[in-house]
Amino acid sequence: MSSTVNEPGRTGRGRWWARPWVLPVGAMALVALGDLLLGPALGLLPLFAAGPALAAGRGTPRTVLGSALLGSVLVLLVAVWDGLWGHTRVWVALAGIVFTALAACWVSVTRIRAERELVDARAVAETVQNVLMPPLPPRLGPVELTGSYRSAHRTARVGGDLYQAVQVPGGVRILVADVQGKGLEAVSAAAVVLGAFRNAAPVAPDLNSLAAGIERSLAEQTSGDRFVTALLADVREDGRTVLLDHGHPVPVLLRAGGSVPELPKLDPAPPFGLSALAGAPAPRPTVLTLREGDRLLFCTDGLTEARDRSGTFYPLADRAPSVLSPSCPQRALGRLRADVEEWTGHGPDDDSALLLCDFRPAGPAADRAGEAAEVAEAAAAVPTAA
Repeated sequence: MSSTVNEPGRTGRGRWWARPWVLPVGAMALVALGDLLLGPALGLLPLFAAGPALAAGRGTPRTVLGSALLGSVLVLLVAVWDGLWGHTRVWVALAGIVFTALAACWVSVTRIRAERELVDARAVAETVQNVLMPPLPPRLGPVELTGSYRSAHRTARVGGDLYQAVQVPGGVRILVADVQGKGLEAVSAAAVVLGAFRNAAPVAPDLNSLAAGIERSLAEQTSGDRFVTALLADVREDGRTVLLDHGHPVPVLLRAGGSVPELPKLDPAPPFGLSALAGAPAPRPTVLTLREGDRLLFCTDGLTEARDRSGTFYPLADRAPSVLSPSCPQRALGRLRADVEEWTGHGPDDDSALLLCDFRPAGPAADRAGEAAEVAEAAAAVPTAA
């Protein structure tokens, strides 16, 4: 994952008008022009201190001192032009530049130190995210995977929303989850869930056993005050897909060539961390069949609970066919993100994780998936005897 964070103290090194010295020099030039046009009666000389003050916002102490030196030279030149050489207001203006430059140097040093600490914190957070949730391979088994994570905070890199996929014999198992709460405790719980999923997914006989393993790990390795909504999926090479819901938003299924999305009817169970308290029975899996080219979108509630200014939730099912129509998965997710921002009128209010799965089996498996789908449709079309 590449970083786009600028090095502290080196912002604006591209185009000349974006460099740190342009604004203070321009401000002092305007002061000098104003004095020359309006005359000395307005007493504009103290305004030359604006140069080093503005330089502290983006420049280094060297930029601040350079602005102070230029401001002092301009004060002396303007004083000679106005016939004020040796006047008290000249010395007051020079003293103002000196004191402003000293304060601006301190501000610049403090700002650069804070920027470096922020860069280090972002690097650490990015490393943590890559360890917890490394980038998914573009394809696992019969599924092409494209993920997207967006934090509600611009400086954040990790959170409680997560997704993961593990290839298993004959298919792939998928997890999309959302840990209740924020901060390091949520990240810790997310790490437990991800670790349990990675360890159990390849060996668990079914999704209920996999869910039970995640539940045990969460109870053993956390304080027990966090719950996790999750959706587990098992996608086979022949298209048979099993979904197991633990209080998570329903995925959206877009059939190849279809215009109406499908929302699978799931049998929801309590989130992980609440199952023992609720005493609820194990959830019943939902089975559906994917065909070549079908697209399945998993998401967290950061997407489904996005609201516009009137409080209306984002209509994912209604808008999914149009925004997810591009064949390129990255472009499709990009259009979905842009559409949500247009709906809400601002950036995200909550963390949001998206996982787009395109079912594209290879070789004979694809033929078997198509034949199985045709047989299922034919069987459904046969009327049942009374």
